[in-house]
Amino acid sequence: MLAHMPLAPAAASLLRGAASVSSVATGVVQPTLESLGTPLREVTFVVVDLETTGQAPGAAAITEIGAVKVRGGEVLGEFQTLVNPGVPIPPMITVLTGITTAMVLPAPRIDEALPRFLEFAGLDRGAVLVAHNARFDVSFLKAAAADLSYPWPAPHVVDTLALARRALTRDDVPNFKLSSLAQLFRTDVAPDHRALSDARATVEVLHRLLERLAPLGLQYLEDLRTIVDPVPAARRRKSSLADAVPHGPGVYQFIGPGDEVLYIGTASDLRTRVRSYFTAAEKRSRIGEMVDLAVEIRTVPCQSVLEAQVRELRLIEHCDPPYNRRSRRPRRRPWVRLTAEPFPRLTVVRDLALTDLDVAWGPFTTHEQARAAVEALQAVTSLRSCTARLPRTPSPRARSCMAHEVGACLAPCVGATDATRYGADVERARRALAGDLAETVEHLRGRIAVLADAQRYEDALTVRERLRAVLVGGARAERLRAWGRVPEFIAARPVARRWELILVRHGRLAATGWLLPGTDPAAALADLRRAAEHVPLPNVVGGATPAEETDLVIGWCQEGGARLVEVSGDARIALPVRGAHRWALPPRG
Repeated sequence: MLAHMPLAPAAASLLRGAASVSSVATGVVQPTLESLGTPLREVTFVVVDLETTGQAPGAAAITEIGAVKVRGGEVLGEFQTLVNPGVPIPPMITVLTGITTAMVLPAPRIDEALPRFLEFAGLDRGAVLVAHNARFDVSFLKAAAADLSYPWPAPHVVDTLALARRALTRDDVPNFKLSSLAQLFRTDVAPDHRALSDARATVEVLHRLLERLAPLGLQYLEDLRTIVDPVPAARRRKSSLADAVPHGPGVYQFIGPGDEVLYIGTASDLRTRVRSYFTAAEKRSRIGEMVDLAVEIRTVPCQSVLEAQVRELRLIEHCDPPYNRRSRRPRRRPWVRLTAEPFPRLTVVRDLALTDLDVAWGPFTTHEQARAAVEALQAVTSLRSCTARLPRTPSPRARSCMAHEVGACLAPCVGATDATRYGADVERARRALAGDLAETVEHLRGRIAVLADAQRYEDALTVRERLRAVLVGGARAERLRAWGRVPEFIAARPVARRWELILVRHGRLAATGWLLPGTDPAAALADLRRAAEHVPLPNVVGGATPAEETDLVIGWCQEGGARLVEVSGDARIALPVRGAHRWALPPRG
């Protein structure tokens, strides 16, 4: 039984008022000076300092908040409040800060002070948070926000302590304390362990440090995000390779000294993503090695994120870059199906005929994942696991294996079961492979519960990973059966007062475009169809395009308010009622 997915109304009624389709190809736009980054003079910095009753959130509380908002060297505002921590202030804290319990008794509690500070700071509106030893101050602010169930705005954070360590040496200052830096730069305000005074001193220190770092190329906010990263100097110098990379979605390629493609990736913002490879945000040693080899970065700007993702997959398959691990050789992914013999068994194959897709799981990411799915279904059905091709009549010399001795196999090899009895289990496996997973899932869930009750947690984890493999492979096969064999469909999704359009043939993205408000959608859809790639009918799964591309297209169609506009012929897009999509994936171990 199938649960049919309803189709949208016809294109004219669905998209009336939308406009013409833009070409699939897009020109390369020369970046302007403004696209290089946000100049530091235009950045709003909120410099904050806290006084607390101790060193760790949870064990201590905030007693004072002081902040100064600056932009372009000009003070825009100041914020200061004492905070009642709800506990007596330790004597040593009073000696250090001068704040007493009596002083904070009439002060607001943190549930009143924190919202006032967040409103002043505007961290959710793009302001950059600055502090000296920022880890300390930010940890208290985040903990307070969590306690009050306020969403933390996750602003960019600048630590003047890290900047000082980058800009200064021990010959300049004996240490990097705020008081030492204030003395070095002869700030107008001396830090005195009161929040507002320390924040004012930090503002002056920040400006002096930015002046010191300017000769190193510190001009934009994006530079500030990377200048304190512990990145090898040679790699940092290569960051100039990203200077000509445009913003917007697309595909990027790192090119080696022999003009070979080393690595291919995709991004919704090419410039931001490519620049991250030259910062400490990139932790993968293998990718660091690739960046050190690269001599050029090439980009392919795209109209949409989906187009960029599809182009990435196709380029990886075509170029087979050595530093890409994901998506290489996508047409050779493993599948699980039944063999065609008198006593069928489950097998893992790399090629799947289109006619076999109705009774198969996959494609799986790895062979190990496919084997886990096989083991799960064998446990439910007791199908044989041996690889010998068995005759319909067993040989007199045949001997059963250990699997039969422990009750895990029906042993047709020695005549312990007949074709009718074995065929019943084959039919159970066939139903599961075709999309009826209820029996398999419930069996595995019950097994996990039994093992967990017996405190056999490692065994329960193994069964849970088998269940995950079943659901992953089953869900992919269901989506491919439903969507991948449709000769042609057009779908639309609203994006920023426009409609993004895609045309898909046999699971392959054949054209993309945009509909702008104001023109006849029927003509635009006709233009989209004329520009679309011809895709012949495939005879094997993945013949038109790898399953991974079809999966991307399906994901696009199932999110963001997408609607089916046209579907060719009498094709129906449906998922099995008892299929894998009904169950959530178990968490990874």
